[in-house]
Amino acid sequence: MSKYRTNTSKELNLDSVGAQVKIAGYLQNYRDHGGVLFLDIRDHYGIMQVVIDEDDKDLLDFAEHLSKESALSISGVIRKRSDDTINNNISTGLIELKANSIEILSSPIENLPFEIFPYKDIKEDVRLKYRYLDLRREKMHNNIIFRSEFIKYARELMQSMDFLEIQTPILTASSPEGARDFVVPSRKHPSKFYALPQAPQIFKQLLMTSGFDKYFQIAPCFRDEDARSDRTSGEFYQLDLECAFVDVDDMYELGQKVLYSLFTKFSNKKVNKEFRRISYKDSMLKYGTDKPDLRNPLEIVDLTDCFKDTQFKPFRSVTVRGIKVDNLSDKSNSWFNEIVDYASSIGMPGIGYITMNSDGTFKGPIDKFLTDDERKMLIEKSDIKVGGVLFFIADKTEYNRYSSLIRDELGRKLNLIDEDRFELCFIVDFPMFEWNDDEDKYDFTHNPFSMPQGGMDALNNENLENILAYQYDIVCNGVELVSGAVRNHDLNIMKKAFEIVGYDEEVLKTRFASLYNAFKFAPPPHAGMALGIDRMLMMLIDTGNIKDIIAFPLNNNGIDAMMNCPSEITEKQLRDVHIKCR
Repeated sequence: MSKYRTNTSKELNLDSVGAQVKIAGYLQNYRDHGGVLFLDIRDHYGIMQVVIDEDDKDLLDFAEHLSKESALSISGVIRKRSDDTINNNISTGLIELKANSIEILSSPIENLPFEIFPYKDIKEDVRLKYRYLDLRREKMHNNIIFRSEFIKYARELMQSMDFLEIQTPILTASSPEGARDFVVPSRKHPSKFYALPQAPQIFKQLLMTSGFDKYFQIAPCFRDEDARSDRTSGEFYQLDLECAFVDVDDMYELGQKVLYSLFTKFSNKKVNKEFRRISYKDSMLKYGTDKPDLRNPLEIVDLTDCFKDTQFKPFRSVTVRGIKVDNLSDKSNSWFNEIVDYASSIGMPGIGYITMNSDGTFKGPIDKFLTDDERKMLIEKSDIKVGGVLFFIADKTEYNRYSSLIRDELGRKLNLIDEDRFELCFIVDFPMFEWNDDEDKYDFTHNPFSMPQGGMDALNNENLENILAYQYDIVCNGVELVSGAVRNHDLNIMKKAFEIVGYDEEVLKTRFASLYNAFKFAPPPHAGMALGIDRMLMMLIDTGNIKDIIAFPLNNNGIDAMMNCPSEITEKQLRDVHIKCR
């Protein structure tokens, strides 16, 4: 028994009536009801109402001078609340504590920078500077509890499938591929550096080569990238896993099982059990992105061929995509003007559209430029019906980068998105290589350690732009949650793949020495994936700010105002690691 408390709020209920107890927590609020004082005492588990009656003048006078958010220890007797004071919104709403003593454990010595209760919107920079106070607030406190429960269940889920939890190093080697590294200077080895891992990629492949069958880890990852709404600055966590002796279909089955289990455990929304598999190419053409929100039923149609001989100059020598929307005849001109304004806001020079009349003709500014053959082709390609509208998005890029944004905006404005549903899918068959105009060479499109479909034969004989990789993402409601691949475990294929992007065998030997050497000794076929924990929690909690599910995040500029970092270090510290600042 603690000297500060005998019970927490979650341990007290109607069965506790009549018991002499001691509780401890923060003074969240107090209410004076004409000589009777009510205190709301908040601990980690909930809230307990404490009552001080007018017959205890000394305690009443003492309590009236307490400061909000003081840490208190209170002794008293549990009693049943009167019917008119029952609060069904809290777990202790049927009982209260009749206080007989109060001890102040600590009190604020400065005014609070913001109210803990009631919950109000506070500027983010203030919240992050006083994060320890922000985390006292119910919403944020519950978010972190939810995160802990999620990770606990994820760990239990993986262990139930015989995955072995193994920790991989935080100090490792810098990689020439991927995002920008955080580097750490070496004290013992002048002018040499460690890097914080962008992911445990190489280590988990080495674990498969070490004879382990199934690995997982709640892995911290570090990337020196700018923050976004769904990506915090500096670091993030992923559920990282890898399996030996598996193929791509095994990984589809595993990914589907893990994601379905997590979503159904922590959400009451509808979740599809079978995940569609959509090729990268089809996704880019039909949805304008490799992260499609499949709750939106609108699809993009390629109309480029319809305008190959067009008299309409803006549609010449570009890709033209169309989005057909049924039954828009009731929309006002101002509604369409809002679409035009949105198109301008994302950088489009404009957006065209035509409406199909009851006699099969079109109405709209573009119609006068169309030939009868072009009108016929548009009807066939888009399947537009009377009262429907066909929106045109023209762009110089192959996959028409604006079409996805217009599709999303139409889905929002037309209320087509089912907010009570999670729709998951696999995006598969990513290109292995892509052309880099700036460097005049091919680069890896995604993970350089993926197995090319067709193996060595494809690398030697296929057009490089047609070679696909055994890579896959799992996307939910327009957000990429999982990325994975079947790994390239053949050293000769790996050497050839790296040669194509300009890395000779010496680069493999020096920059990827561990894999290069390990793969000389019969590595098994293996594959894996990584689930972004922070992003998934964002979706489950339904917050638009990833910082809301992280206890101590950096701000968007990579600064921790609470810890005052990054900060300068002493000259001695710099000398120890052989660094001179310029």
